[in-house]
Amino acid sequence: MAPSPIVYAAGVLLLTRSQPRQFLLMKHPDRWDLPKGHAEPGESAVQTAVREMQEETGIDPASVSLDPQFRHRSVYSVTYRKHPDQEFEKRLTIFLGWVDQPQAIACSEHAACEWMPWDPPHHIQAQAIDPLLAAVEAFLSNAA
Repeated sequence: MAPSPIVYAAGVLLLTRSQPRQFLLMKHPDRWDLPKGHAEPGESAVQTAVREMQEETGIDPASVSLDPQFRHRSVYSVTYRKHPDQEFEKRLTIFLGWVDQPQAIACSEHAACEWMPWDPPHHIQAQAIDPLLAAVEAFLSNAA
């Protein structure tokens, strides 16, 4: 059997510096997710993440400070509506993006966008979101 095709994706977990701390999630019809998406040819993970964040939220990248010490990678299998009989290996890189406070979101690609309270442990989506948020919590605890 041939190996699964690889799909590269990247995104940004936006987290507020202001208290109470909050993070941004985007509502798909069946789940919550981060601003993220597939890499375009020749694009780095950082370029993909920043482009997708801007496209999906309308947030100016100049107002976001990517934390150079945090990068979360995960690999998992996915299927797509266009290829329901084919499994892909998704390689996802998430960056931590700091904003001073919650910003207004131009939520054009999702059913809803919401700044959620940072109150770990989180139980939002077991495959990708919860492990990411646990990794961010460990990172923040170690940095304190």
